[in-house]
Amino acid sequence: MGQSEKSFGQHYLVELISCDPEKIKYVQDVKKVLVQAAKKSQATIVKSFFHQYEPYGVTGIILICESHFSVHTWPEDNYAAFDILTCGEMFPERAIEDLKLNFQAKEVRTKIITRGF
Repeated sequence: MGQSEKSFGQHYLVELISCDPEKIKYVQDVKKVLVQAAKKSQATIVKSFFHQYEPYGVTGIILICESHFSVHTWPEDNYAAFDILTCGEMFPERAIEDLKLNFQAKEVRTKIITRGF
């Protein structure tokens, strides 16, 4: 007997290319932008954690009721990787657009994967 299909949400894998390196170097800047993006997407923020690398670069996660946001930055390459996993009612595209604008990315590549079976 086969399993029926079940979706647990959408996973957005976002590459922000040719960012302004000054915008993605430090926790205080990246955290402000990511929290703002989460709010614009109408996600419900539970808790966040960010880590500062030396001399620069950031990893961060925001737990949301709908799942999570995460970001990893490589300022030396003008690059940021951003994920949203959502299993609730929210607007991920708004967050992606906000990150593009605030990190001044010249290019954004997005893949969307349906989580489930």
